[in-house]
Amino acid sequence: MKPLKDLDPILHSQLRLAIISILMSVEEAEFSYLKEKTGATSGNISVQITKLKEVEYIDVIKKFKDNYPQTICKITPTGVKAFDEYVKNLKQYLKPN
Repeated sequence: MKPLKDLDPILHSQLRLAIISILMSVEEAEFSYLKEKTGATSGNISVQITKLKEVEYIDVIKKFKDNYPQTICKITPTGVKAFDEYVKNLKQYLKPN
């Protein structure tokens, strides 16, 4: 039996995993969309987006739309790779050989 691989601590957080999972299925998502889908508070989701940005799993684009600030998040190739690796490693936990 080969040893189980460590799960990425960045993605192992429920809210960060939810954000990345959403971004895997859409090209980009506005802050308000992510907040609505995750049910998180503005402050909490903001902190988690910052953590994902710091490790370059997502890009964050800030601009204005109709004089209101708009934050758009996009998953990066690094984020896609990290998510795929996380899922692969998690499957080992579900079905160890």
